Amino acid sequence: MNCVYLSPHFPPHYHRFCRNLKDAGANVLGVGDAYFDSLPAEVRDAVSEYYHVDDMHDYDALVRACGYFTHRYGKIDRFESLNEYWLGTEAKIREDFNIFGVRPDRIDSIRRKSRMKETFRSAGVPVARGMVVHDLDAARQFIGETGYPVIAKPDAGVGALDTFRLDGESDLERFFQEKPDGDTIMEEFVSGTIESFDGLADADGHLVFCTAHVFSQGIMETVNEARHLYYYSLKEIPPDLEALGQRCVEAFDVRERFFHIEFFRTVGKGLIALEVNMRPPGGFTTDMFNYACDIDIYRSWARMVALGDPGTGWERTYHCCYASRKSRYPYLHSHEHIMDRYGDRMMQVESVPGVFSSALGDIGYIFRSPDLSTITEITEFIHAHRRA
Repeated sequence: MNCVYLSPHFPPHYHRFCRNLKDAGANVLGVGDAYFDSLPAEVRDAVSEYYHVDDMHDYDALVRACGYFTHRYGKIDRFESLNEYWLGTEAKIREDFNIFGVRPDRIDSIRRKSRMKETFRSAGVPVARGMVVHDLDAARQFIGETGYPVIAKPDAGVGALDTFRLDGESDLERFFQEKPDGDTIMEEFVSGTIESFDGLADADGHLVFCTAHVFSQGIMETVNEARHLYYYSLKEIPPDLEALGQRCVEAFDVRERFFHIEFFRTVGKGLIALEVNMRPPGGFTTDMFNYACDIDIYRSWARMVALGDPGTGWERTYHCCYASRKSRYPYLHSHEHIMDRYGDRMMQVESVPGVFSSALGDIGYIFRSPDLSTITEITEFIHAHRRA
């Protein structure tokens, strides 16, 4: 198998997908804008060959890279990055080189929030009201139906980038004065706890792995209000979340892909779908999969792609939690104190790259316990800080 992997060095821990794909017998053919000699040793070792491009937004350069690999190794079987930002590029390359996977005719349905809503509705999954608005008049008409607050964000955005809560007319006018280019979708504000249904499906759409997470708040609030973030996995997936999650996997025709599907759990209205992401959950969640279930999801994905066999079964033994810290806060407990007290629960401590720090904090603690009460205790200890 020949797999072209776009940007194998970013995010930094994703080289593990490449490493396991190579170990499964595939030719892992990296393409990136970093020079090969500048890549960390673990990335260089994870690829069979590497092709440098000056600008990864230069589509012709990516085509030349794929042409080179085709000449050298034969037909390209997969083109991947496992990164939401490159979904459109992946789809176009697959079309041009006749590669298995999502093609351009499906890309809008998994990138545009407005199209996602159509798919949710067709599957009978409750979804927040929303519409694409092109000007103030259209926005005011929508708000006349929903009332304030509303959420405004790019229809084809990545993550929570440029996502805002608007609480009144002044917020609305300011948003339209400063809004980024591109279509904007406006949604009714839904009050609830965010829960996600996450996992991996094989080429036939069958679930290879699934789990669920509960979030302290959305990434929008985390970024815009400089809050701490924490989220944790569940040992038992609530039946309604699992049922709707599996319905979404089928409706979005998820095949040989990770998925991250977000819902609001509301009081009185149950679960309301927020959006679907056809890639691994963000941050270090793939590592959390491993710690919660004592598995190697990187190896499972690689074996599924290269061999059609993800390997042995698994079970959710632990709750696994990510809790962030931000350097701006005066914390009550030092890092050393945290490790002295809870080191036996700690699985990983990460210094977060700057591009992710607004969402994931400057440092992240990943820990696990079979008891949710212990997860809550550790999270509160990590986040305790002096009030201004």
